[in-house]
Amino acid sequence: MIKCDFHKYTSKFISGIDKSKFNKSEKKASKEILSGSLAYWNDINSFVSKDELNAIMNVANYVRDNCDVFIVIGIGGSYMGSKAIMEALLPTFNKGKPEIIFLGTDLSSNYYKEVIDYIKDKDVIVNVISKSGNTLEPNIAFEIISYIMKGKYSKEELRDRIIITTDEKDGSLRKLANEEGYFTFNVPKNIGGRFSVFTPVGLFPLAVAGIDILTLLEGFMSGGEYIPLAIDYAVVREALYKKNKYVESFTVYNSKLYYFTEWLKQLFAETQGKEGKGILPISNVNTRDLHSMGQFLQEGHDIIFETVIGVENSDVIKIAKYDKTLHEINRIAQEKVCLAHYRDKTPSLVIDIETLDEYNIGQLVRFFITAAIVGALLIDVNPFDQPGVEKYKKLVNEALNSTYIF
Repeated sequence: MIKCDFHKYTSKFISGIDKSKFNKSEKKASKEILSGSLAYWNDINSFVSKDELNAIMNVANYVRDNCDVFIVIGIGGSYMGSKAIMEALLPTFNKGKPEIIFLGTDLSSNYYKEVIDYIKDKDVIVNVISKSGNTLEPNIAFEIISYIMKGKYSKEELRDRIIITTDEKDGSLRKLANEEGYFTFNVPKNIGGRFSVFTPVGLFPLAVAGIDILTLLEGFMSGGEYIPLAIDYAVVREALYKKNKYVESFTVYNSKLYYFTEWLKQLFAETQGKEGKGILPISNVNTRDLHSMGQFLQEGHDIIFETVIGVENSDVIKIAKYDKTLHEINRIAQEKVCLAHYRDKTPSLVIDIETLDEYNIGQLVRFFITAAIVGALLIDVNPFDQPGVEKYKKLVNEALNSTYIF
């Protein structure tokens, strides 16, 4: 269940904004989401079929029983969504077997050396994720890891230890899989990386981690009931932007949601940050960041608003001194910080989920995907491309004199 309050801590900042100015764009966005070119979000089979789900769960069970370390190679949307959900739902300590390591997210030789040393005496299975098969960072990671694995396993064994998620027909990874007989999952053609967590891209690593992906998907599909709220959220964000609120802090009061805010930063930055438009997304984990960023939010330049994501119910730890649970104290802090910020410079939009579980996270993902797309439509930019990202890739490519086309 999702509960939203977009007015209690924003009203004085957007007074005088004529919402009718947004009506035409809002109606267009609603039509596209509900019945237009984006209606595939309303049909689960558009991004993962029943056969694919069965294969995901069967292969995930095999992986869990046959390795010590499961390496997920990918960058951006190829890993961020699944990483966010794992961090939110798995135990912080003693996550169980297999251990999951994400690679291909940077080019740090220090980190790679540590990974190489760590896995040398462990049984490893790898899932490399890349639609084109030619993205620089995952390509380098796969080259390093496959070299190590070829020294440990026979060609036949590698067929059970290398799993490729890529385009159904094209690309270098598809060619490699066909030549070597590696098992594959398909990346849907019409769903970009930052939206792909509930396709095989994200669902397979989540299933290996022991996440209940069927309940996740059930939550995602039921999240359709919150489309009107997601549209309202997009409209209020745009109203705040028109009042010179150029930066949005995704603020959580549960550190297990930190990586969820990292996924949100990618989602909104890539979806809306183009053509000189868009709101800059940042993140804060409270109450930790109240003792640093909190100062700026309270008394700094008045360019920021917050989207506060809270959890209504949590574990019970009694604090005798205050005759309250720790969760109750945390919720009081969330409310009073919003009030303090509102009284000074910073408005807050509040979004609460009922509890931290698969169903509620599924709904929350659907909510934010919808809001990000609608927000892009409101400012008349393409929600699904990222032309700016290609510019740095071209320069790196030229400097390396590489044959990669990524």
